[in-house]
Amino acid sequence: MDITGKVAANVRQLRERRKLTLDAAASATGVSRSMLAQIEKGEVNPTISVLWKIAAGYKVSFTALTEEKGEAVSLIRQAETQPLCADEGRYLNYPIFAFDGEKLFETYRIVIEPGGALSAQPHLRGAVEYITVFAGQAEITAAGEQTRLSKGDSIRFRADVPHACRNPGTETAELSMLIYYGEG
Repeated sequence: MDITGKVAANVRQLRERRKLTLDAAASATGVSRSMLAQIEKGEVNPTISVLWKIAAGYKVSFTALTEEKGEAVSLIRQAETQPLCADEGRYLNYPIFAFDGEKLFETYRIVIEPGGALSAQPHLRGAVEYITVFAGQAEITAAGEQTRLSKGDSIRFRADVPHACRNPGTETAELSMLIYYGEG
């Protein structure tokens, strides 16, 4: 199933489990009723910002919206992974492993073209983000501080407040991101 199909099934299932109408879901998430309906039908590929709003409104992790459920063993091949795009395709988020109640974290591969950026909404209360740069440079803004990272550098910060990531360099940045939800 492609990423649009996974998101459609998960968003619909989360809303139905909570016994919410589309109007109630729109109120909880801040995403319009019509957009939610289109997402649930698989008619649109929502932006990262829209998915974060839905995740926050439903009080679930981001990858709870993007990963298929029930797999005993998961092998993620880069060629089979479809990214979520932001900043006109300059910020690519590849969901890798989704959150579940046992592991309390989720992981992503992030690729940011020069000048690309994402301003993230606060994650669930107590969330902590861990980023390691494998290529290029990244500038992280969190807790009112701006930190520039180069290849091999890592950072940890509270992610339950607004934060941002951008590529200030001239080459593509490749990052690993882990979000831990165990401190809430």
